[in-house]
Amino acid sequence: MSERREGTDFIRQQVRADLASGRYDGRVVTRFPPEPNGYLHVGHATAIHLNYGIAEDFGGRFHLRFDDTNPEKEDPEFVEAIKADVRWLGADWGDHLYFASDYFERMYECAVHLIENGLAYVDSQPLEAIREGRGSLTQPGTPSPYRDRSVEENLDLFRRMREGEFQDGAHVLRARIDMAATNLLMRDPILYRIRHAEHYRQGDAWCIYPLYDYAHCLEDAFEGVTHSICTIEFENNRAIYDWVLENTGFEEPRPHQYEWAGLDLENAVLSKRSIAPLVKAGLVSGWDDPRLATIAAFRRRGVPPEAIHLLADMVGVSRSGARTEETKFDFAIREVLNERAPRVMAVLDPLKVVVTNKDEGVEEIDAPSYPPDVGREGSRIVPFSAELWIERADFAADPPKGFRRLVPGGEVRLRNAYVIRCDDVVEDDDGNVVELRCTYDPETRGGKTPDGRKVKGTIHWVSVPHALDAEVRLFGPLLNPEPDDARSVDPATGTDPLAEVEAPDITERVDPASLVVIEGAKIEPSVTDDPPETRYQFERTGYFWRDPVDGQGDSLVFNRIVALKSTYRPGVTDTERGASGRAETGGKAGGGNASGPAPSVKPQVSDERAAARSNNATLAARFERYQADLGLSQEDADLLTGSEAAGDFFEAALAEHDDAASVAAWIVTDVRGLLEGRTLLDLPFGGAELGRLAALVDVGTVTRRAAKDVLARMVDEGGEPRELVQAMGLEAVSDASELEAVVDAVLAEWPAKVEEYRGGNSNLIGLFVGEVMKKTRGAADPKLARQMLTERLDS
Repeated sequence: MSERREGTDFIRQQVRADLASGRYDGRVVTRFPPEPNGYLHVGHATAIHLNYGIAEDFGGRFHLRFDDTNPEKEDPEFVEAIKADVRWLGADWGDHLYFASDYFERMYECAVHLIENGLAYVDSQPLEAIREGRGSLTQPGTPSPYRDRSVEENLDLFRRMREGEFQDGAHVLRARIDMAATNLLMRDPILYRIRHAEHYRQGDAWCIYPLYDYAHCLEDAFEGVTHSICTIEFENNRAIYDWVLENTGFEEPRPHQYEWAGLDLENAVLSKRSIAPLVKAGLVSGWDDPRLATIAAFRRRGVPPEAIHLLADMVGVSRSGARTEETKFDFAIREVLNERAPRVMAVLDPLKVVVTNKDEGVEEIDAPSYPPDVGREGSRIVPFSAELWIERADFAADPPKGFRRLVPGGEVRLRNAYVIRCDDVVEDDDGNVVELRCTYDPETRGGKTPDGRKVKGTIHWVSVPHALDAEVRLFGPLLNPEPDDARSVDPATGTDPLAEVEAPDITERVDPASLVVIEGAKIEPSVTDDPPETRYQFERTGYFWRDPVDGQGDSLVFNRIVALKSTYRPGVTDTERGASGRAETGGKAGGGNASGPAPSVKPQVSDERAAARSNNATLAARFERYQADLGLSQEDADLLTGSEAAGDFFEAALAEHDDAASVAAWIVTDVRGLLEGRTLLDLPFGGAELGRLAALVDVGTVTRRAAKDVLARMVDEGGEPRELVQAMGLEAVSDASELEAVVDAVLAEWPAKVEEYRGGNSNLIGLFVGEVMKKTRGAADPKLARQMLTERLDS
């Protein structure tokens, strides 16, 4: 699992206290107990992160146990799928794989013990009568007419229940506790019921099955679990947990249950009872449909497991949970992928450009695979020819104000290549632009202009004769919003074993625009030789990888993992939003194929923010100025003028650092990703502090990667950026003498890779640079680190 900061949450505090007191003789045993009746989802992933993390942190033991006590819904398929998910998340259960069904005999013996001590009885009432007899919060329950059966009669009936003499529902075994208890769950809860059904592991050996509240505490005790961690909806069930263990002979120190809030992720469909009808109706492709929030879906979409662990760390562990914004998960994914995903160029909505003054030869351009601030090295060859593909949205015949890309008679910079000028526009009979005739300036290779002229825009491109055709899939929130959306809990049995929980009919809420399939996208040829599991950043578009099901072999099918910016806005129409909270290019919603001329990208402007500007002259003026004078994109200008607070924050930052693009990027991407439902006014620092942090990055005092850690501290505690950089030891290391020991340590830790590098695999330089950056927490100057590493490796 990913490296984590030492936790200080209340559960870890309890574990530390137990270790200090010797409560469990130094043992720490946790467990993850899924029911094998479906696929795990992101909420389960955070539970795995917590349970395995605690065991790992304290040198303890982690158990994977299948709570397979319901014969009607469980299946070996789900067992194997869950094991695969847990492994993918990096949790290692070792030899500690268990099945609750293997404990059936011991559970039965415990039930007999309760009957013999007058603490359980066989109730022959119909389930409806039992439910009605429980009473209410204001009225005590009514004792069952069978509550005072003799021990002998109860033992006989329970034995005959096991032997299969009675039909389903004829009898149940109930605990004999208190029908007037203030906790309704303690009013003689059901422990066993009759179910004549084939069990996937036990066959027909049993026809009585324990309910969750009775079974899971015994399972914990049988396995020696010390800290049984449940989500907060089971808080009231803790009383049954303790009662069962106390009255079946388990003395202290016995397992104890602790509850936490778990994860409630915005726009995530978590309930198995909600997902199942979507699968059955064919509205999703299966439990691994990338629009779902199952772990299998995240794995297929391309989400790295480290991002889920980072999300769990960001959310934390508490008893008072709140809904986690989807943008926070997106931020975690980008944080992980930014440092490891090589950059390539892909054009999703191609428009042809003919470079009229370019000869027929092909020029090879050595393009960097990573930006300088991530501490990784590497490059790929990109062919440049006289015919290119660019994004249709990067050209405007009648450009809006602030448009900084290609226009008739205007210039734009081609990423890693040359400056081109649009000389002519070719249209078809319907007036659609089908081709641009351009000239390039051969003196501007690499994007530089020797004569000093300013070219504001930079766009990506792909050579026409070398482009690879690909299918690209864009995913967005699966369901349209619904007022008072009620989510069903994903229960092991639910808090009420008698309640029949009916899955809500959500099939009518599926958004057909949640999946957009683009055929005919153009990808640069460098991806051909990469391993299929490579995750890329398609420059200016998002992070992608090849679909592991449909993208194998010669098929190029790419899934978008996450966009470069979080852009989902509730309330925006399907047409405006497209498949990721933003207007998209060239595709058809609902899995259709692109056909005919693809639509242009619709400007990303929020109706709500536009309305705010229409009633506020200051905001309206700022919106125009940010685009016309500062050169910001329409989207960024929109985000920065949605309120006076946002604009004031940006203005205060600009007063400290006049690089508008840099400051805007910090606000709309990094700060927004850490807000967690708060507003800018709630932050313990202001725009001036952010501007000073951005300035420290741009002058080289701190690397951008390390500055993100500083920002996270500022969001939590406030503080002056320069002082935090010093206190956190994150000042950029640009002195060779300071880096020398780190470089030597990295090479000493990777002797086999050093030999492999010296044997000719020069691409390993990126690994070594990354290790130096890791050891310095991102503070090292990556160029200096690469230089020093190369000198030592080549010597």
